[in-house]
Amino acid sequence: MQINQNKLKQRLIMLSFVASILLTGLKFFAFYLTSSNAILSDALESIINVIASGFAFYSVYLSSQPKDRNHPYGHGKVEFFSAGFEGALIIIASIFIVVEAINRLMDPSPIQNLAQGSVFILFTILVNTAIGYKLLTEGRKANSLALVADGKHLMSDSISSVVLILSVGLIMLTGYVWIDSVASLLFGLFLAYSGSQLVSKSVAGLMDASDELLLDKVIHVLNENKKDEWIDVHNLRAQQYGSDLHIDCHLTLPYYWELQKVHETIHDFENILKASQVGETEIFVHADPCVYQCCYFCRIDNCPVRQHAFVQDIEWDAGKLTKNEKLYREARINIQE
Repeated sequence: MQINQNKLKQRLIMLSFVASILLTGLKFFAFYLTSSNAILSDALESIINVIASGFAFYSVYLSSQPKDRNHPYGHGKVEFFSAGFEGALIIIASIFIVVEAINRLMDPSPIQNLAQGSVFILFTILVNTAIGYKLLTEGRKANSLALVADGKHLMSDSISSVVLILSVGLIMLTGYVWIDSVASLLFGLFLAYSGSQLVSKSVAGLMDASDELLLDKVIHVLNENKKDEWIDVHNLRAQQYGSDLHIDCHLTLPYYWELQKVHETIHDFENILKASQVGETEIFVHADPCVYQCCYFCRIDNCPVRQHAFVQDIEWDAGKLTKNEKLYREARINIQE
């Protein structure tokens, strides 16, 4: 399943790469027909699509490679780097577009054949939207930031092209040539924002920033499948590197259990988490022995060493489970209240 998923990701990125080359050629031909600065800006931004798709293909290929001695956690982090690289290229392109738009506002030049050029731009909108939507959908399924970033880039390219078509229509209706440069300026600012968002997300991933949505998903699975013998879970951490998910935590179990029973329980715990994920999931669980304070929220029936009656459950959420301490402190607070 994992091999097929990686092949699908590579095929989608290759499709994006080939389509980007063809569509970039069409946009430059549209600029040749019209001499429109806005169309030129769109064409220049499409060069970024080509470079980014090529790098994204390499990153998806590399992230699919198995872990090795030099990369014990796999190669999935390269997808964060790919998204950041794409974002940086977008920002560079936006700077060039803004500068060129300002120059054309100060020294306008004639525009021609807008109707013919718009036909080519409309075609690129349809193709970019279809491929971008597919990349976004499959990228989210596979937890691939490289696919999602490339899909968002193509979708933003489609949106900007729609704005471009509207500006062309306004020029044809009003005859105001300066609308072309204003549209190009706005397009450049939009690209700068889009690129900065990609860079920000990339840096967060490379720095192992907490993914609250991912944590909530893992905790939801634990709550849905909670067993009485899982006395508590703490020091929970989850990181997504490409399609690979890494989870580690401490699981509190009865201190009097034999090692074989502890091993079997941890194995079941890991399998429940793995079954809820797409792609490879690597889990490290540290077994902690219970202490007498855990009795207040422990649901094990007929416990031979129980020192306190059960009082109440403790709700498992990200705020509690990510702490590096057993949950009996939470129980004590609740009981006092």
